[in-house]
Amino acid sequence: MLNRRILRIKVFKVLYSYAENRSLSLEDAMASLDASCEATRDLYLLLLAIAGPLTAQAQRLVDAARSKFNPTEEDLNPSMNFVGNGLAPLLAEDPDFRKLVSRKHLEWDQEDSLIHNLYNSIEGKDWFKAYQALPATGLKDDIALFKHIFCEEFEDNPAVEAVMEERSLYWKDELPYALNCVLHSLDEIARTGRWNLPPLYTSDKDFARRLLTAAFGRFDEYSAKVAESVTRFDRDRLFTTDIILIALGLAEAETFPEIPVKATINEYVEIAKYYSTPKSAGFVNGLLDKLIRESMEAGKIQKKGLN
Repeated sequence: MLNRRILRIKVFKVLYSYAENRSLSLEDAMASLDASCEATRDLYLLLLAIAGPLTAQAQRLVDAARSKFNPTEEDLNPSMNFVGNGLAPLLAEDPDFRKLVSRKHLEWDQEDSLIHNLYNSIEGKDWFKAYQALPATGLKDDIALFKHIFCEEFEDNPAVEAVMEERSLYWKDELPYALNCVLHSLDEIARTGRWNLPPLYTSDKDFARRLLTAAFGRFDEYSAKVAESVTRFDRDRLFTTDIILIALGLAEAETFPEIPVKATINEYVEIAKYYSTPKSAGFVNGLLDKLIRESMEAGKIQKKGLN
């Protein structure tokens, strides 16, 4: 579930905490890394779990319309496609999904206003009206609809982002990644007719822990290298984020001989574009390349194959 890009970002955030609080131990840093990784999957589960509340909201509106003093024909005979979608019961009846959501308190019980507003927004969309107008729907139709919902109602939604940030500090900036994981799961459900919990790691847990250990243990050394490589004037203007990204790049280059230098540099340049200043990408690119080349010439970094 967690690819190397997201793992690098998580290690970056933990190392930033260490740079800001030097009393943080490696053991505490590892615990924070593990909690951050697990939190991403929790966010994924929370997002999937909204299928039930949205379906329940649709049922409430159908019941309310039918209970009017003078209901219209449409009130009495509404489309039941969404109310009867196959995704919500599939997840609700899956014992593993139900157990995880309950144990981790990933329900939407306290978010009635958000559910109400989300459904109101969904009801007005052309793709929802087209789905409701279908004479009959199957699971693949339901999955296609929910993909529309996740792609178009959750991205760049301040109300959703506010709920995420309030519920977990670890979820800041992770909504797009978790949504992508949800979309992959929906495709699998459409293909197989069942939900499976994605593994948190495939083979990269060791990568993240080794990277954090290396960067943590030699952070002062790497920071000094960065400071020594710039002028006194520029030294006073160094950003902590840039120092950390270069330290991580050096740690990765030294610790993983199988990863090409170019790939390592490109990864931290991309992270700099999002988490640092507008000029940081160029700075990280140039200085990290220079320091890695110097370490290679000194024999401190040895790479396998072409770099």
